[in-house]
Amino acid sequence: MDKMNLYLVIALAPLVGSLLAGLMGKVIGRKGAHIVTILGVAISFVLSCGVLYDFWTGKGQVFDQNIYTWLTMGGLDFGIGFMVDSLTALMLVVVTSVSLMVHIYTIGYMSEDDGYQRFFSYISLFTFSMLMLVMSNNFVQLFFGWEAVGLVSYLLIGFYFQRDTAIFANLKAFLVNRVGDFGFVLGIALVLAHFGGSLNYADVFAAAPALKDATIQLFPGVDWSLMTVTCLLLFVGAMGKSAQFPLHVWLPDSMEGPTPISALIHAATMVTAGIFMVSRMSPLYEMSTVALNVIVVIGAITALFMGFLGLIQTDIKRVVAYSTLSQLGYMTVALGVSAYSIAMFHVTTHAFFKALLFLAAGSVIIGMHHDQDMRNMGGLRKYMPITHITMLLGSLALIGTPFFSGFYSKDSIIEAVHASQLPAAGFAYVALIISVFVTALYCFRQYFMVFWGKERWREHKDHDHHDDHGHHHGLAPTDNPKESPWVVTLPLVLLAIPSVFAGYLIDHFVYGDFFKGVIHYNLEAHPTMHIMAEEFHGWFAMTMHGLLALPVILSALGVLTAWFLYIKAPHLPAKIVSSIKPIYTLLDNKYYLDDIYFAVFAKGSRALGTLFWKVGDSFIIDNCIVNGSAKLVGCIASGVRRFQTGFVYTYAAAMVFGVLVLAVCWLWPLIVG
Repeated sequence: MDKMNLYLVIALAPLVGSLLAGLMGKVIGRKGAHIVTILGVAISFVLSCGVLYDFWTGKGQVFDQNIYTWLTMGGLDFGIGFMVDSLTALMLVVVTSVSLMVHIYTIGYMSEDDGYQRFFSYISLFTFSMLMLVMSNNFVQLFFGWEAVGLVSYLLIGFYFQRDTAIFANLKAFLVNRVGDFGFVLGIALVLAHFGGSLNYADVFAAAPALKDATIQLFPGVDWSLMTVTCLLLFVGAMGKSAQFPLHVWLPDSMEGPTPISALIHAATMVTAGIFMVSRMSPLYEMSTVALNVIVVIGAITALFMGFLGLIQTDIKRVVAYSTLSQLGYMTVALGVSAYSIAMFHVTTHAFFKALLFLAAGSVIIGMHHDQDMRNMGGLRKYMPITHITMLLGSLALIGTPFFSGFYSKDSIIEAVHASQLPAAGFAYVALIISVFVTALYCFRQYFMVFWGKERWREHKDHDHHDDHGHHHGLAPTDNPKESPWVVTLPLVLLAIPSVFAGYLIDHFVYGDFFKGVIHYNLEAHPTMHIMAEEFHGWFAMTMHGLLALPVILSALGVLTAWFLYIKAPHLPAKIVSSIKPIYTLLDNKYYLDDIYFAVFAKGSRALGTLFWKVGDSFIIDNCIVNGSAKLVGCIASGVRRFQTGFVYTYAAAMVFGVLVLAVCWLWPLIVG
């Protein structure tokens, strides 16, 4: 199989499965739907592993070729094509591996759902959209994949469309991402206008050095750096997709979708699109220090302040959701300090342990008969041993425990920020250090509340009900949770393996030649990466340094604090909340950003629409123009009608009167003279 056909199969196999499950779901049945979609994603995964292996061993060749020209306009060609290099190969494996685990897991999780075939069709379509995004070689195809993942996320978040909360959540995600995408489109427009009239990556990167000092006037008389404006507009798109402050508000509400899609959105697809895009555009971002500083600040704010919100959540899925926001902040900060390879390495490790945490949370929800409130759990480790162990491993990876994958990627980001010479790096370092403790605290707060302590479902009898889909919520006080079926626990075990061991690949990914010539930096020339290569080259050096470093100490303190508050002295959290009621209220209301957006944008747009309706449409157009014109014509007609009597003597009198008027007008100059 030649390269072109190979890449076409990787991209299109999930699409074929999606179409079969979606259009022929009733024909092939529930079993047929999961067979065709899993087969399609499995084919893509196996072939993607082969592509990654070639680049891993140095045998891979960069592929950059158009498949066909979609549109020719004014001498510009808009094509569809693939760019496959080491960065693409890594993302292909991340996307398809997590997607495959989610597909298998869905067989058990959605077994009783009426929308079984539809869900499988959607998640396969989601996978296809992400593959098209990461394989693109031009901005047109990038934008297609960008919008496609947004569309499918809308369908998946609102999968339970009978619920008002689900409809609100998917509209919120759709509208917030439109804000980011507006900036993204403007950035692409600047690229098209100023970077040689081409949207192909290779042409844009070749033209960029000559434009490093170019300026553009957004307002008359004020010069702005073309590169800075372009990079910031593209980053606005990344802020929407990768849920960076202040465009993060849609991501927690995406929990309204079924748990499997939460894992896919948060771990390997939509939220990583922005990180991937900035890494792909690294040749442009390296020419704008201003853009890099903005990225660092936005990422640091997201990492710290979204972590605070995780401390007060009681929904097991929302805790993991806010941890995603915080970790995306880490990745964004890494991009800002030009540690692109470390950012992509954290994308990789995070994909595995975050998917594991979401799917483990889903397993707990199954065991609790779809009760997601952690206050109704406790002591589940005795009843769900596989879920317990795998969630513990994922939690240890998330907080950066030495010898786990998250330690090597997350702590590398912190050290890269510490080594950076950017003005914003100092603020970011403090924010990330504090968020290390916060992450460990909310992560193990969740772990202890779910798996240790009292079996609190025995104390609650008022949460025994059914939802709109017939799911039984909560355990009866006399029931015990049961371990999930193997189609649920098998993906947990398979994801736990890279969650533990993927960090040992840091030598090749970060300090080797894997990204050479793809991500724009030079280990010898770039100050930050030069320091990282000298002091932390390899997993062993990173381990020796990290064992006594501040992040590991703070992680341990976070775990001990969670143990003390929720196991040793479980009465204390309520007292702490009562003593800091204003702060708790601020966090509980998510910094009031949702209220502000709703008051300013939602109500504001409705008020503006009402103004246009009542003043512009009803009064000006209807009353003044349309009805007013009719009334004016009617008034004129009613006046003229009085002269149309039908009597000859009336017309004769009018004619005589007219002759007299003409005579007066003619003779008047003579009379006056």
